[in-house]
Amino acid sequence: MITLPKDVAEIIHILEEAGYEAYAVGGCVRDSILGRCPNDWDITTNALPQQVKDLFSHTIDTGLQHGTVTVMKHHVGYEVTTYRIDGEYEDSRHPKSVTFTADLVEDLMRRDFTINAMAYNDRTGIVDAFGGMKDLENKVIRAVGDPKQRFTEDALRIMRAVRFAAQLGYEIEEKTKEAIGEMAQALKKISAERIQVELVKLVTSDHPEHMRLLYETGITSVILPQFDRMMEMEQNNPHHCFSVGEHTIKAMQEIKPDKVLRLTMLFHDMGKPDTKTTDADGIDHFHGHAVYSEKHAESVLKQLKFDNDTICKVKKLTYWHDYKTAPGKKGVRRALNKIGEGLFLLLLEVKRADTMAQSAYKREEKLKELEQLAQIYSQVKEEGECFTLKDLAVTGQDLIALGMKPGPQLGEQLGRLLEIVLDDPEKNEKEKLLSIAAKSIF
Repeated sequence: MITLPKDVAEIIHILEEAGYEAYAVGGCVRDSILGRCPNDWDITTNALPQQVKDLFSHTIDTGLQHGTVTVMKHHVGYEVTTYRIDGEYEDSRHPKSVTFTADLVEDLMRRDFTINAMAYNDRTGIVDAFGGMKDLENKVIRAVGDPKQRFTEDALRIMRAVRFAAQLGYEIEEKTKEAIGEMAQALKKISAERIQVELVKLVTSDHPEHMRLLYETGITSVILPQFDRMMEMEQNNPHHCFSVGEHTIKAMQEIKPDKVLRLTMLFHDMGKPDTKTTDADGIDHFHGHAVYSEKHAESVLKQLKFDNDTICKVKKLTYWHDYKTAPGKKGVRRALNKIGEGLFLLLLEVKRADTMAQSAYKREEKLKELEQLAQIYSQVKEEGECFTLKDLAVTGQDLIALGMKPGPQLGEQLGRLLEIVLDDPEKNEKEKLLSIAAKSIF
C-alpha cells in the first residue's frame, strides 16, 4: 500500500537487522495513503537514541532529551525518535519530561489526531490502533483519545485541527469540535510564529472557507478579533449580498492559493467596520475603508511575525484594492507609475476576486473593465511606453550636463518630465525633454 523512499526503507531495515522495531510514522503515512507526496519522513523505533547513533555513521543530536536523532542520508535528514510517553505539559507545547517505552501503541497514543497516529513498515504493514484509516475513509478529523487532553498538551492542535480540515476538505468530529470551542482561549499561550504557520497553511489551502470555522469555534476571537467584527457586519448596499466577513471568505475562494493574494483578500475589507455610514435611504457606505484595512493588515502581520516582503506587498495591495484606474492608456500608465508593474498585475487579480464575491449588480460591467485594463496594459508594454523614471529618455546626468546642479531640484525636474510623458508618451525623446527642461531652467 505504501512505497517507502529508498533511504527510509534502509534506515528501518538497519534498525530491524539490529533487533529493533522501526516504522515510518505520522503525516508521511497519512499522505502516502491519500496518494500525496509527503514533505518529510519521520521514523519511530524502540531503539534508544544512543543505540540509533551507534548504527549510523552520520547523525545529528536533534533532541536527545525527547528521544530524537536525525540520521543523514544523501544530504537529507530523517528524524528517528524513540517510542515515548510524554509527561506533564507545562507550557501548552513541550512535555516537562518524557519516558521511553517499548510499546509502539503507547507512542501513537500521544499523537494529535487519528489520521496522524498510524505507523508503517514493509514487514508489518499499517499499524492503526485508533481508527485512522476509518477516519480517512469518512473524511473526519478526530483527536486521539480525549480531545481536551490532546489540546491541553499542545494548544496549537486547536488550530491544526481546522487547518487539516481545510487542507483535506474534511469535517471535524463533534467531540473534537466541542473541545476546540471550549479551549480556544488556550491559544493565547502559543507563540505568534506558530500561529502564523497554521494560518498561512489554512488560507492557502483548497478550502479557505474554513476561516468560518475559526470564527464559529472562537479561535479568531483570540488570534484575529478583527475578523469577528467583519463576520458580524452586514452590508446593505446594492453591490453586496454578504456580510463583510462572508464576502471576505468568498473573495479568498475566488483567487489562486498564493500567500500574498489570499492574505490580501483576508485583509482588504478589514477597515469597513471602522468606516461604516448609512445614508438617508438606508444604504451603507464605507468611504476610505482601504486606508484602515491597510493599517489592520500591517498591525496583524507584524504581530504574527510575518516577513517584511509579505507585509509590504499585502499592505500595498490592500491599500490600492479600491483604486479605480482611469480608462485608456493614460490611466493605465498612471496606475503603473503609482502602484508598480508587478503589483498592478496582482491588483487586477485582487479586483477580479473582489468583484466575484460581490452581488451580481453591475458584475459583468466590472469584469469587462478589468479585462480591458489587462489588454491596455499589454499594449503599453508592447509599445514600450514609459511609466517609470528608469524608462525616461533623459537622466539626471543629462540635466546636469544641461546646467542643473545636483540636489533635490534635479529629482523634482525629472518627476515633472515623467508627468509630461505619462500624459503624452510621444514626448519621451531626449531632445524634446531636454528642450522642455531648458525652458524651466533658464
